[in-house]
Amino acid sequence: MSLNLNDKKAVVAEISAKIASAQTIVVAEYRGIQVGHLTQLRAKARAEGVYLRVLKNTLARRAVEGTAFADLASEMTGPLIYSISDDAVAAAKVVNDFAKTNDKLVVKAGNYAGKTLDKAAVAALANIPSREVLLAQVLGMMLVPVASFTRGLAALAAKKAEGETPAAAAPAAAETAETPAE
Repeated sequence: MSLNLNDKKAVVAEISAKIASAQTIVVAEYRGIQVGHLTQLRAKARAEGVYLRVLKNTLARRAVEGTAFADLASEMTGPLIYSISDDAVAAAKVVNDFAKTNDKLVVKAGNYAGKTLDKAAVAALANIPSREVLLAQVLGMMLVPVASFTRGLAALAAKKAEGETPAAAAPAAAETAETPAE
């Protein structure tokens, strides 16, 4: 079923709105994938906050005109599914993970922050941990010195509770050695 001019304008406007806030677009060829598998891919994309849609390539080219994703227009040939996300790695991760389990989905290209990515670069982008994981790792690294200091203080308090600390015992021993014997 073909779209009339108003429908085409509406699709281009919808895609342009998604692209305006997007950081990443990944394009994959879906030739030969069963409908059930595409439904699984769409459900996974929805759960990850990724906009996933099969589009006419001419409409997609019009939507990316004049944006940071304009270089991707040269890759828009054949039956493609477009994955668009505000998160830098989500679109690449969803498509790449699905392509690992279904050989009929072939990652063709992508674009991140205005730079065109080939299949290998999309896979590398997909392997970057999510923002939440990276923040947790940074926070963990920041807590290591604090935790070490706290353990040291706890050990010092435990020694002091047992008796005199070795640091306090050393000056006392030095004072007795300096006192002349009478």
